[in-house]
Amino acid sequence: MPSVTIQDIQQAQLRIQPFINQTPILESTLLNQWLGHRVLFKAECLQKIGAFKIRGALNMLLKAQEQGTLANHIVASSSGNHAQAVAYAANLLGKKATVFSGQNISSVKAAATRFYGAELKLYSTRKEADEQVKLAASQADTLWVPPFNHPDIIAGQGTVMADALVQTGPVDAVFAPVGGGGLVAGTLIYAKGSNPNCAVIGSEPLMGNDAARSIRSGVIQSLDDSPNTLADGAATLAVGPETFPYLQQLDDIVEVEEHKIAYWTQWLQHLLKIHVEPTSAMSMQAVCHWLKSQSSKQTVLVILSGGNIDQLKMQKIWQTNYLEDLPNILI
Repeated sequence: MPSVTIQDIQQAQLRIQPFINQTPILESTLLNQWLGHRVLFKAECLQKIGAFKIRGALNMLLKAQEQGTLANHIVASSSGNHAQAVAYAANLLGKKATVFSGQNISSVKAAATRFYGAELKLYSTRKEADEQVKLAASQADTLWVPPFNHPDIIAGQGTVMADALVQTGPVDAVFAPVGGGGLVAGTLIYAKGSNPNCAVIGSEPLMGNDAARSIRSGVIQSLDDSPNTLADGAATLAVGPETFPYLQQLDDIVEVEEHKIAYWTQWLQHLLKIHVEPTSAMSMQAVCHWLKSQSSKQTVLVILSGGNIDQLKMQKIWQTNYLEDLPNILI
């Protein structure tokens, strides 16, 4: 497959624009004072289906429709947000959708996937779900929409950055979570294509650090099973051959401990007054890690990738009250 260009992202931006929300840029004066830098947030938690994932799914399906290759049956495997995105996009285009997932899928994301009209098939492990979707994709008149490992998905996810830069103007660095790598790959392509000096930094749960291990080894590493992390949106087993070359171009990837994920989820919900997924919030640990090495005041952008959290996850996040410990870049 050909590599994704900034032009691909711009075309995707035009393609999906009528169907998505223009999500706002948020900012906390208090957080800026505490950190000594300006931190801007692209609130994709306010996007349709509550996550950026709708961008990639819509781009792939709309492009297939343009090219006359859109099948009547859409299939996907996902731990949650991609499931909702595919269900929503397929329903929008009048197509049947089936989503394959592990039984540990968030109950909120599972319910929304069914609500958008998709059939949800659950398996004991994510690995088994991934195997089943491959079998389903081999059937006639079926289109497989992967969660990250496809140029059209990467281009669609890159529209987050394209939209954000129109709103913010130039930034010194951008931060995004790393699951399969579609969001951070699209972000890197557009950010570096717009300004080669813009730093692009990923974040990943330490408990599911396959991407960081892959970058260190130079070869894609895979987890045996989905990690039991608060950042369930980044609980993929491995990055893909389409996304990995872009991950290798990142300025850094920061592995985040679970209590730091909970810490920043609490603080961002408190400061920004919005519902933020742990996967989104962990990027703030990477922000602090990067700011420690900066000698002048910086303006950074954090992509808040989603806002879908179920009751059990919320209980885990708030088991300890971290709001008594004020943020600073040494956290």
